Amino acid sequence: MVSLPEILSLAVLIASLGTEWLHSRRTGKIAQLVFGPSGKPALWARFIPIVRCIAMAAAAWGLLTLMNITPKVYKAKTVQEAEIQHIVIVLDVSPSMKLEDAGNNGSISRRRQAFNLMESFFKRVPMDQMRLSLIAVYNGAKPVVVDTRDADVVRNFLDGVDMYTAFESGKTHLFDGLQLAAELSKPWRRDSTTIILLSDGDTVPAKGMPQMPKAVKNTLVVGIGNPVTGTFLDGKNSKQDSSTLRQIALRLGGQYHNGNEKNIPGETINNLTAVEQESPFKKLGRREYALATLTISSIMLALLPVMLVQFGTRWKPGVPRGR
Repeated sequence: MVSLPEILSLAVLIASLGTEWLHSRRTGKIAQLVFGPSGKPALWARFIPIVRCIAMAAAAWGLLTLMNITPKVYKAKTVQEAEIQHIVIVLDVSPSMKLEDAGNNGSISRRRQAFNLMESFFKRVPMDQMRLSLIAVYNGAKPVVVDTRDADVVRNFLDGVDMYTAFESGKTHLFDGLQLAAELSKPWRRDSTTIILLSDGDTVPAKGMPQMPKAVKNTLVVGIGNPVTGTFLDGKNSKQDSSTLRQIALRLGGQYHNGNEKNIPGETINNLTAVEQESPFKKLGRREYALATLTISSIMLALLPVMLVQFGTRWKPGVPRGR
C-alpha cells in the first residue's frame, strides 16, 4: 500500500521536473553567453537537472517519513533469547584439588588456580549474554548454581569453598559431572551451551562417556596441577593426569588446555562463546532508511551549486591578467 510520503514525494518529483524543464527553456537563449561558443555545459553537468529532481524528491520522502513515524525511544540494551549462551562449569572438588603445586611458581592450590582461570574467563566474555551454572563433582555430582546471570554467585563458590564435604569419601567420578551437565543443558536452545571441565585428572573407563545433547556446542577440558612432578596425598602420588584429560576432551569432541600455568587463550574463548550476530542491515527500519536518504540527498543538494560553478563548463570569459 502506497503511503502519504510516497505520494507527496512523487508530486515533488513531477513538480521539480516541470520547473527544470521551464528553467532549461529560459537559459537556452543565453547558453552561448554562459557556456561559450558551443552553448553546452560539461558532459557530466547535463545530467544535473535529473539528479537534482531525484534528490529533492528523496529529501521530501525522508522528511515526510520522519514526520509520520512514531518517535523511537532508546532503552537499555536487552539481550535477545537467541543471543543467550549457557556456560556449565564442572568443577572437580576432590581433596587433591587443595594441593599446592599450581600457578607459575607452583605455589598456589589447584582450586585457587581454577578460580584464577575462570576469573580471567569472566573478564573476557560478554557477561550480559552469559548464563552460568556450576556443578561440583567428586564421588558423584551435585548442582551448585543453575543458570544464573550473576557471576559473583559462581565466584563465591569457586573461591575456596570446600564443597568436597558434601560428598562421601571415595574416588573422583568426572563422568557423573558430565552426565549431570548433559541433563542440565538438555532443554536449552541448540548450540547454546559450553561445558568447561576443571580437574586434575581421573581414571576414565573404556565406555560410559555421557552423550551430550544438541544444546551443547563446545566442550573445554582444563587440566590443573603439575603434570610432571606429583605431590603425595594419602600415600599416593597426585599430579595432573594430562593424558587422561586429553582423552576425555577427544571423546567429547572438545578441546584440552593445560591451565596449570597459563590462562585460557583468547582465541579459544572466542571460539567457545562466539554468538552469531544478526546482520546490522536487518536491523534497519523505515526510520533509519529515511535518515540516510535525507542526509545523502541534502548533501547532494548543497554540493551541486558549488560543483557547477567550479566545474560546470570550461568556458572562462574575460581577459587574462597576464595581458
